[in-house]
Amino acid sequence: MRASNTARILIIGQAPGTRVHQTGIPWDDPSGKRLRDWMQVDRELFYDEQHIAIIPMGFCYPGKGKSGDLPPRPECAPQWHERLLAEMPALQLTVLIGQYAQKYYLESGRRSLAATVQDWQACLPEHFPLPHPSPRNIRWFKNNPWFETGVLPAFRRHIRRALK
Repeated sequence: MRASNTARILIIGQAPGTRVHQTGIPWDDPSGKRLRDWMQVDRELFYDEQHIAIIPMGFCYPGKGKSGDLPPRPECAPQWHERLLAEMPALQLTVLIGQYAQKYYLESGRRSLAATVQDWQACLPEHFPLPHPSPRNIRWFKNNPWFETGVLPAFRRHIRRALK
């Protein structure tokens, strides 16, 4: 977790993976590289908590499942998110990465991930839903070409606006 009362963007992801669990640096893996590319920010800005806060849905590594990591522990977000958000008054945009964050924060998150991400405009001005940038989601990206051509350019505009 990284946060500050001056952060203008909040990234809410799933839970730390094994690499993050070992290093203590969130998004320090191929998923993080792709997310920074999507945002068009460099590593220095991405990890500057004065501008970008990072909070997971679960605060500890949940363990390995059949097809990847297990879901975030369900007690973390209800116990901590409201308190943490209250300490970040400058937030302009909250990026909801993956189904767990979307289901917790959005009514539309009850639909499929693709439907929620495709309907990103309904989540504004507060939230912007994205799929997880994991290399495991290559099939999802190939099956949903509208994401790269339509959603990513809009997402980048909102990131630039929030960082001004």
